[in-house]
Amino acid sequence: MKDVYITRISKILPNDPISNDEMENVLGQINDKPSKARRIVLRNNGIKQRYYAINKNGEFTHSNAKLTQEAISKLFDQSFTENDMELLCCGTSTPDQLLPSHAAMVHGLLANKNLEINSASGICCAGMSSLKFGYLSIKAGNSNNAVCTGSERVSTRLLANKFEEESELLSKLEKLPIIAFKKDFLRWMLSDGAGAMLLEDKKNETGISLKIDWMEAYSFAHELETCMYSGGEKLEDGSIKSWTEYSSKEWLEDSIFSIKQDVKILEEHVINKGVESMEMVFKKHSKDSSDIDYFLPHISSQYFAEKLKNRIKEKGLKVPESSWFTNLSKVGNVGSASIYLMLEELMASGRLKKGDKIMLSVPESGRFSYAYAHLTVC
Repeated sequence: MKDVYITRISKILPNDPISNDEMENVLGQINDKPSKARRIVLRNNGIKQRYYAINKNGEFTHSNAKLTQEAISKLFDQSFTENDMELLCCGTSTPDQLLPSHAAMVHGLLANKNLEINSASGICCAGMSSLKFGYLSIKAGNSNNAVCTGSERVSTRLLANKFEEESELLSKLEKLPIIAFKKDFLRWMLSDGAGAMLLEDKKNETGISLKIDWMEAYSFAHELETCMYSGGEKLEDGSIKSWTEYSSKEWLEDSIFSIKQDVKILEEHVINKGVESMEMVFKKHSKDSSDIDYFLPHISSQYFAEKLKNRIKEKGLKVPESSWFTNLSKVGNVGSASIYLMLEELMASGRLKKGDKIMLSVPESGRFSYAYAHLTVC
């Protein structure tokens, strides 16, 4: 089987960064009142700025597919052009449409040549699933190179106008027109952006490359109920009632397509199952957890950082605290793109030296999935 190397990484963060104080000016106020959840959430998540595909005049500037295409285009030069691509793998949790697939729409914007495409769905792990498809294709000899992406354009789903019908209905029912915390919470957590990686069966002739040693993924959906979801509503028994079973009127009145998260279940399981899966991956690969030079954990909020560090210690895993690398405070939580944005920043930092070991760790609270990759700088 072939060796597989990440030889280039690029990113797109749209428009100017948005500070915490500017967020509600861009997203709007539900029922013309400041969110009571905003300050609490921002105090805990540690995010100082983020990016939206919406300018300060409220105009949409990029689709998800456009963000992805622009990130990919930054990989190209005279030595590797858009016509040299053999495989395109795109992961996202916020495609611009239900059908066609996200990868098909990105390929349409690239307008380069006939090639194989793959779309990975899910939430934060979608970017890792995209990366794994490209990795396995090259490793098996099916292709010589692959472009893999993670991207999100979630801001348009967080706008206040998306909740107007529900707010008006609550007022008519003489209830407080306050959107449930499970929906309002995520308005202050998520942001837009895209990252792209070029994978090849040979390393760079000059500079560094990142050899993908292995990738693993684990799901705990057989044990746990849904935590983060969109396009449905969670029932008393924990099941999800699909948007297809609601009337078009209910889609608006219940904000069925909003992104929601069961915070209680998140708190109870996301760290425990994450460290449990981490133990599994270290054991499977006989990996010494102390032999990591850079540990890149995708964390949705700084609130979970110390909890994760403490749980790792409790389990006897000796991941060096000095190895932790994250850019959450600067770019925000960009879902499936976050791990791409972290690795791009690290690779461009000039800090890496040949022989360094890098561990990527991505949790997904949808129904608790976890993905890992081990890389060696060469």
